Amino acid sequence: MARYGIKDNQVRAFNKMIRISHQKLNLVCDMIRGLPVDRAVDVLKFSKKRIAGEVLKTLLSAVANAEHNKNLAVDTLFVKEVWCGKALTMKRIMPGPRGSARPILKPFSNLTIVLESGVAPKKETAKKETAKK
Repeated sequence: MARYGIKDNQVRAFNKMIRISHQKLNLVCDMIRGLPVDRAVDVLKFSKKRIAGEVLKTLLSAVANAEHNKNLAVDTLFVKEVWCGKALTMKRIMPGPRGSARPILKPFSNLTIVLESGVAPKKETAKKETAKK
């Protein structure tokens, strides 16, 4: 039975209110999109991005959901979908010159990872061929 748009061979995990902007989080999400789980874990462990630890924690949570809730084999899982979105923005004020105020915006983000059991589709690289004149 499909629930909330998730198929029987798919699982998902959420991480809400991560203290980073969604643009920075999306850079890390792009690195693991479409990869098998073991390869995605390696990419996140050796990434120099600060948020990679939070994404790794969410990915491992999705793997645990697959094992415990749906009895899926871990070696057949791959990252089907990863997306992030805006959450709230904390607004702070820093004093400026002559008694003025400067705004400071501290954004939060949400992260969703969907894993699927099966064979990961191969990424096709678009090669441009030069036209001979």
